[in-house]
Amino acid sequence: MGIAGLAATASTADAQDDGAKVYATVCSACHLASGEGVPGVFPPVVESEWVTGDERQLIKIILHGVMGEMMVNGEVYSGMMPPWGGALSDAEIAAVATYMRSNFGNEAPAVTPATVASIRKEYSARTTPWTADELLAEGTE
Repeated sequence: MGIAGLAATASTADAQDDGAKVYATVCSACHLASGEGVPGVFPPVVESEWVTGDERQLIKIILHGVMGEMMVNGEVYSGMMPPWGGALSDAEIAAVATYMRSNFGNEAPAVTPATVASIRKEYSARTTPWTADELLAEGTE
């Protein structure tokens, strides 16, 4: 179990509830409860290509954080998101990613704990936050 104290979930409804709890605990302080973020500082999760696009990019951001300039919905954001990989379990990351990808007006497929575990293992040696350029260069592999 991680920061929100959630176990692996058995249903889509449970995953949504767990994702909402994780979002409220670790994401909403910066991205706001509405998901609209803070202009120029904390990007929105609402209609964000980083949230609804390649799930691998979103998982990498949650696991290792992101720093520097990042274009979101046509606006440049420059800041730092901390890494949550050490505090959140694979199930929690999958739940919060799924929650963001299916709420706030977003419509994107769910993320599984197995996908998170695979990406966590693949990038286990990474010790620094990602940059937008690195994430874009990585592509979907």
